[in-house]
Amino acid sequence: MTDFGFNFQLGLEHILDPNGYDHILFVVALCVIYGIHEWRKVVWLVTAFTLGHSLTLALATFELIQVRTDVIEFLIPITILITCAVNLLPLRQPEAAKRQARQRYALAAFFGLIHGLGFSNFLRSILPRDASIWQPLLAFNVGLEVGQLAIVGFVLFVGYLLVELLRVPVREWVLVVSGMVGGVALTIVQNNWLF
Repeated sequence: MTDFGFNFQLGLEHILDPNGYDHILFVVALCVIYGIHEWRKVVWLVTAFTLGHSLTLALATFELIQVRTDVIEFLIPITILITCAVNLLPLRQPEAAKRQARQRYALAAFFGLIHGLGFSNFLRSILPRDASIWQPLLAFNVGLEVGQLAIVGFVLFVGYLLVELLRVPVREWVLVVSGMVGGVALTIVQNNWLF
C-alpha cells in the first residue's frame, strides 16, 4: 500500500471508528435535517466542516497552534449539542430558510476548526517527527471526507426509508435523532467537564 493509501485509510478508519463516535454524532446531527433529494446541500455542508477541520488540523500538526487536549475534548461535544439545538428550532419561511442555510454552513466550518484540533492529536501521534507532513495530511483529510460522506449517505438513506416510505413525519425524525444525539453529547460533556 502506498503512503497516500495508508494515510487515506487511517483517516477513513478514524472517522468511522466506533470509539471515536463523537465525530460520527456530529456528522449525523449536521445532516439529519436534510432529505435524500437535498444531498448536494449536505455534501457542501460536510465539505465546509472538512475545510474548517483541515485548517486547524494543519496548523496544529505543524505546531503553529496548541490547545490543551482536555479543552478540545470538552468543546467537541458542545459543538454537537449546539448543532442538535439548532435542529430543534422551528422551520422558517423560505426567505429566512436561505439565511439559516448560510448560517449553517458558517457554523459547520467554525465547528470544523474545533474538531480539527481533536484530529491533530491523533495524527501527530502516528507521524514520525522527520516525515514530510503535506502528503499524509492531505491523504488523512481525504479519508476523513470520504468517511463523513459515508455517514451522510447512511443517514440520508435511513431518513428516506422512514420519511418517504414509512411516512414518519420529517419533524419527528429530526426531533428523535437530534434528541438522541444530543443526549449522548450531553453525557460526553459531563465526562469531560472542565469546571
